[in-house]
This record gives sequence, C-alpha cells and structure tokens, in this order.
Amino acid sequence: MRYVSTRGAAPVLGFADVLLAGLARDGGLYVPETVPTLSHDDIRDLRGRPYAEVATRVMLPFLGGEIAEDDFAGLVADAYEGFGHRAVTPLRQLDSDLWLLELFHGPTLAFKDVALQLLGRLFDHVLTKRGERVTIVGATSGDTGAAAIEACRDRASIDIVILHPKGRVSEVQRRQMTTVLSPNVHNVAIEGTFDDCQDLVKAMFNDAAFRDEMRLSAVNSINWARIMAQAAYYVYAAVQLGAPEREVAFAVPTGNFGNVYAGYLARQMGLPIAGFAIGTNENDILARFFGADDMSVRPVKPTLSPSMDIQVSSNFERLLFDLYDRDGRATAEAMTAFRETGRLGVGENRWRAAADLIKSTGIDDVGTLEVIAAEQAETGELLDPHSAIGVAAAREHRIAGVPTVALATAHPAKFPDAVQRACGIRPELPKRLADLLQREERATPLPNDLAAVQAFVRGAARAG
Repeated sequence: MRYVSTRGAAPVLGFADVLLAGLARDGGLYVPETVPTLSHDDIRDLRGRPYAEVATRVMLPFLGGEIAEDDFAGLVADAYEGFGHRAVTPLRQLDSDLWLLELFHGPTLAFKDVALQLLGRLFDHVLTKRGERVTIVGATSGDTGAAAIEACRDRASIDIVILHPKGRVSEVQRRQMTTVLSPNVHNVAIEGTFDDCQDLVKAMFNDAAFRDEMRLSAVNSINWARIMAQAAYYVYAAVQLGAPEREVAFAVPTGNFGNVYAGYLARQMGLPIAGFAIGTNENDILARFFGADDMSVRPVKPTLSPSMDIQVSSNFERLLFDLYDRDGRATAEAMTAFRETGRLGVGENRWRAAADLIKSTGIDDVGTLEVIAAEQAETGELLDPHSAIGVAAAREHRIAGVPTVALATAHPAKFPDAVQRACGIRPELPKRLADLLQREERATPLPNDLAAVQAFVRGAARAG
C-alpha cells in the first residue's frame, strides 16, 4: 500500500510514514495510490461481528503489512474497550426509514474519539518500535482537540499542542481540553477563528526547517489514519441495515469535510451507499458548493454548532483530487487559486459529478433549535446542535425506499445551553465527567501570530 499527495509533488510513502507525517510536504493530503475494495462476500461476512472486528477488517488493507495483523487487532480492541456502549457506535431508530448512528460514546463524548482513541495507540506503537518521539500540533473547532488530547495524554513518545479559537468553543468543549494537566499536553487559546488556528498549523507544517526541528505530526482529519478509522463505522452501520443486498444513505453534519469523506471512502471500497446528505450551519461554504457550485469564502460566524464554524474545509481537497482525475498538479493549481482569490470553480461536469452524489442543506441557529425541539417532541431523542443539523439534512434529502442513517456526532450534554434553550431539558454529563466544571484549567492565550505560536511550541515540546 503506497500513499500519494493530492498535490503530486511530495514523496510517495508507506502507511507508518503517512501516519507520522500528517500533512504532505507539498502542502497536500495523503491518499492511497489505489483504494482497496471489499467484495459483497467480504461485507456479508461482517454481519453479527463486534465493532472492533469489523473495524479491523475494514482498516487492515490500508496498513500495507507494516503492522502485524494480531498487533493491529489488539490495538483496535483496546481502543474501543472503554467506550460507554457495548456496540461502540449503536444505531437508534427515529422512524420507519431514518436511523441515528450514535458516535459519542467515547471518553470525550464526540465522534472524534472513534478515530483518535486508535490513532494515539498507533502513534505509540510505531514510535516505540522506531525509538522516536514527535510533537503533535493541531487546530480544533471544539471536539478534535479534546479527543486528541485524551488519546495522547501521558504517552511517552508524544508531546501535543492544540490550538483553539478563544471564546468560540463551548465551555464543556474547552474544559475537556484545558483540564487535562498531563505534562505532555499544551493548550493554546488563539485570538481568532478556527480557520486562523488551522492556517497557523498548516504554516508550521509548511515551514520545513521548523517541521523537521520539532518532528511535527498531526492527528486532525488531515491525517489519513483518521479517515480510514472513520470509514469503519459506515460499514458497521450499513451491514446492520442489510448491506450488501440493501443500499443505505448517510446524512452527515460537516464543517471540515473529514467525516463525510470517510463515508465517500467506504463507498469507494464497495459499500453500497446510495448517496450522502450533508448539513452545515451558517458557515455554509460546503452547502453552497454542492447546492449551487458556489465555493466562495465568507467571514466565519459564531454559531450554536461551533465545531462546524469553518469556511476552509481541509478534507475537501481529497474529493477535489478525485474530481480532477487524481491529477496532483491540477489540484495544486486549484487550491492555490482558491487561497489567492477565496473562490473555487471546478467546472460544470466536475461539480455535477459531486452534486449528484452529495446533497446539501444549510441551517441557521433558529432552524437548529427548531429541529432539536421537534425531534425531542416527536421521537423523544435529545440531539446536540451538530447532530440536529445532520438529522435536518437527512429528512430533507431522503431517497425513496432507502434507509437513511444520520450521524449523531456529539452527546447533547456537550452543548447543554443550546439543548435547554430549544426544548427546556438540560442534558446531564455522564458520571465520569460530572465534576468537569469544577476541575482546574490550564491554557496559554496567544495572538494570531505564527512566530509567537512557533516560539511556544519550541519551548513546550521535547522532540526537537
């Protein structure tokens, strides 16, 4: 298994090197040179198997033999052992053909745990074998940071520095990061937006000398291992609903496009997915692209669904690479133009190919609250604002005769103020997090300035 950059000018790497590299050296994202496939017999054989076994089988081909199968199966089993539901990602039925896939039973109550609990173990496994250590830097709009910190805390081979936009994440999201006082964990509150945080991280990776000095690596969804781990729950859900004999559709709340791209990957592998519906909040660049071929950057608006307060969706580049027939130079030129002008045009044929597969819905805060209230009244289900947007997309873009699975990406207790405002019920945190609001916090405020952030990373990390 070999991996290539979406921009075509970075070295071709194997799985372990892609895991540690995160972002390619040409600024692109790594993707498999050839996507492995699952036959209908392979998919059928997953029926009735526990989540960890399904996930192992889905992901194993992406390793290229670089981690022994038994070792990898052990890492996967250990990653999901502590989840709060025996099914790991259970399905709940909302009506006759609409299902909710609960992805929030991990330690930080968000879907990011499904991938990052494994990713932390993969890093430790590979680095220990190599006798190396790395500095992980990441940007978060809320959930990724907490999940990454929980996965990497106290690991001997890793220092982790997470940037979040100051005042633009929920209190629960912030405290899940800043109350982890492990010596290898460092939180930075940036004066700016998530896109500013993401740009700072990309700039650090694109500074080759700094990247090499600090042994930088990434765990957000630019890291390929995150995508392959998330593809597993699409397979797990579809098999329970009758795949491969029955097609399934998925609805995904999205900001950075990584979660829906994981479903797109599962479809490339052979999972019979009839289509996708994506939901965005008022930061609706993805909804505008898939709905009307309008990919133009606008200012980021704070919303009730802060994990989706994004205007530059990093993982969209992976889809763009396919739309440009996997031509790295063409993809690089398109992304350079997008950065320079704030607009991206792919042409009618490419846009149509994407829009036929992926439908879109944009919903504002008022609409989000209405969905939370309606679902609680009609089905008894409490939804967080992000999951509510996914359900809205599912209900708007149903495919006749095809079951739709809406991805529930966070526990409602992560956003209690919004949920209470919508329906009058204040969801409680699980017992293991009941004292979260009383725990000591530690974070460093910094300006939106690359030199200041690099100086902090250099002082905090031990890998250099």
